[in-house]
Amino acid sequence: MRSLIIAALAATSVAALAGATSSPAEARDYAYCLQGRQQGYPGACDYTSFQQCKAAASGTESDCGINPRFAFGNQGRSYYHAYPYNARAQW
Repeated sequence: MRSLIIAALAATSVAALAGATSSPAEARDYAYCLQGRQQGYPGACDYTSFQQCKAAASGTESDCGINPRFAFGNQGRSYYHAYPYNARAQW
């Protein structure tokens, strides 16, 4: 009986550790957001197409807009600098 309890306790510990190391759900930013009073800003950004968003918004007091994180999220690096690296101030 004692060995059965120890085995059950060990199995429970292994299962708990396996659940603790699972990866979280991947966060996604889709192109269109359902925007309205209930959603706030930028809204519920769960839609890949404008038509999909408009279908979800029909019959509600909501509308669709472009997700600002999707549209302006990664601008990339600028290749042009305001001043050249070897420029000296000439006053």
